[in-house]
Amino acid sequence: MCYRLWILFCLFLNVNSQENITANDQNVRKKLIGGLFSEYDARLAPTTASGGSTNVSVQIFILSIDSISETNMDFSTSMYLRQSWYDSRLMYTPIEGMRSLELDSNSMLKVWIPDLHIPSEKKATVHSVTVPNKLMHVYPDGRIQYSLRISATIKCNFDLRKFPLDTQHCSVEMESYGYTTDTLRFEWDSKSVSKSKNMRIPQFFLQDLTTSQCDKTYYGVSYSCVSFEFSMKRSQGYYITQVFIPSCLIVFLSWVSFWLDIDAVPARISLGLLTVLTMTTQSAGSRNNLPKVSYLKAIDVWMASCLGFVFLALVQFAYVNVLSRVEKRRKTKTIGTIAVGRMMAGAAATQQLAKIPSKDPEAPDPPETKEEARKRSFLEPLKQLNLGKIMNADREKARNVDRISRYLFPVAFLIFNIVYWFVYVFWDPKNEPQ
Repeated sequence: MCYRLWILFCLFLNVNSQENITANDQNVRKKLIGGLFSEYDARLAPTTASGGSTNVSVQIFILSIDSISETNMDFSTSMYLRQSWYDSRLMYTPIEGMRSLELDSNSMLKVWIPDLHIPSEKKATVHSVTVPNKLMHVYPDGRIQYSLRISATIKCNFDLRKFPLDTQHCSVEMESYGYTTDTLRFEWDSKSVSKSKNMRIPQFFLQDLTTSQCDKTYYGVSYSCVSFEFSMKRSQGYYITQVFIPSCLIVFLSWVSFWLDIDAVPARISLGLLTVLTMTTQSAGSRNNLPKVSYLKAIDVWMASCLGFVFLALVQFAYVNVLSRVEKRRKTKTIGTIAVGRMMAGAAATQQLAKIPSKDPEAPDPPETKEEARKRSFLEPLKQLNLGKIMNADREKARNVDRISRYLFPVAFLIFNIVYWFVYVFWDPKNEPQ
């Protein structure tokens, strides 16, 4: 019984001791914050012992890059923006058990903060669920660690000359809005820019992340600036399956017309018009999500060439059809001439027979007159004329055009593909003017 009472008494003393420590800790923080900000003026930038500018170290942790829009020439990103600098006015004596002084959002308003801004930013928000996503830690030596989570839509001038085989380079600059380099300087931290391991970019592969110093001069006044650039290589899987392969199949389909008979006019017309209209629709659809730029894009070259191939296939049929109809008219005219000649020859022969008196069968034939010789010389070529051979020779001209087209069009399309892919795969327009 006495043992249990002793345990309860010890637990009671331990609880009271912990409450006193917590109460003393809160009182220490309260007195410390009150002492730091009693004479602190947030309107003034901190000054160094040597009187130089305040150096602010910048670090960025990218959570995601999404909503990349070629039409609006921008992208959306969510990131942690971290800044660190020294303010001698906030130095305090280290307290045992307290690594740094953590300030809430109300106390942050009393501290001077660098005026960092992003010139290429279109819109941005600081997350505030469930409280403003900001933190500020003040260390005994006066170092301030400031971090906030923001989501921003940032402008990026996309170069679409190789689209969709392109690699985009987006640069984000951050600079001081009002403080000159005499007062404030930004510099990258040792861990300047990093990204989440689970970050994925739709239709792109993130490649390089580079940082640089980009101090600006406006009206003869210098302002500190830091920038980072990242490269995104576009994934071609979607465009190969949805654009390149279907357009190739449409071009192949237009070549079926060369294997149809020259007299199958309805089938060849329907096939030619179908491929031309389908190619036009696909070409218009591939440009729906692209801006109206002044230069020629790789997708424009591909679509225009494929449309040209199917259009030439339709023109080829028109030429074959016209050639066939010309030969038909020529044959009709030739047959008519032959028929008229035969009728005239038959009538002349009948008249001559009527004029010749009956004679003895054993009597010798009279000598041939000049008129009879002239008629015989006129009718002899007509008798020797082979109409079937003429018709077959004339149709061969139209058929030969189809035979040549069966090989000419695929070879031309193959050469175009070799040149197209060689140029746009190895060409780098990064350093060339648009």
